[in-house]
Amino acid sequence: CTHCSTFVFLPTGSAVSGSVVTGVVGQNILVPCSYPVTRDTDITTMCWGRGRCPSSKCSQTIIWTDGRQVTQRGSKRYQLRGNLLQGDVSLTIVDAKEADSGMYCCRVEIPGLFNDQIINQRVVVHKARITTPSPHTHTSEQTSAPGTATDSSLTVTVTWPLESLSEDPQTVYDPSLITSFFSDWSDITTDLQNVSVSAHSAQYSGKGTYIGIGISVVLLVILILALFLS
Repeated sequence: CTHCSTFVFLPTGSAVSGSVVTGVVGQNILVPCSYPVTRDTDITTMCWGRGRCPSSKCSQTIIWTDGRQVTQRGSKRYQLRGNLLQGDVSLTIVDAKEADSGMYCCRVEIPGLFNDQIINQRVVVHKARITTPSPHTHTSEQTSAPGTATDSSLTVTVTWPLESLSEDPQTVYDPSLITSFFSDWSDITTDLQNVSVSAHSAQYSGKGTYIGIGISVVLLVILILALFLS
């Protein structure tokens, strides 16, 4: 057939889009990637790059490995901390930054034509959320000194702004007022008793004076009569 054409289909390597990997600025981010290793001959070269995997190798390469150790690294922030001999080639991004967000290519070079294992992983790095404590509440704790009558602790909570104090007068019960009242009443009673004793003493003294005067008068009359009769 002079007009027939033959088309040959060339299979490409397995391209897989991984799940989205999220992280926080300042933390380490683990971007997973692995391949099966059942024999020592299965260990092979691989690379990590920025952007989607091209038809061969990695674009914007950040790490190269010969299958047993890292042979090329774009920055110390990119590390392979997994067991390379077991096919764990997951990428660790140390101290992640917002600029680290984007697509990453993990390419494992499998011997053979178009046999490479390709995994495209998207990384999203978020800013760290800053939480600040509420400035409206202050709590302090006061504890009485050891050996005092009260050893219990007292917790005082002050809320700002302070609520306006009530202008209405309030009656405050103070047990010391009753004790003071009875003490004053006892003093008054004692004073009254002293006054009463003093009054009785003065009364008895007055009676003695009257009796003395009467006797003196009688004796004087008797003396006068004796003079006249003599």
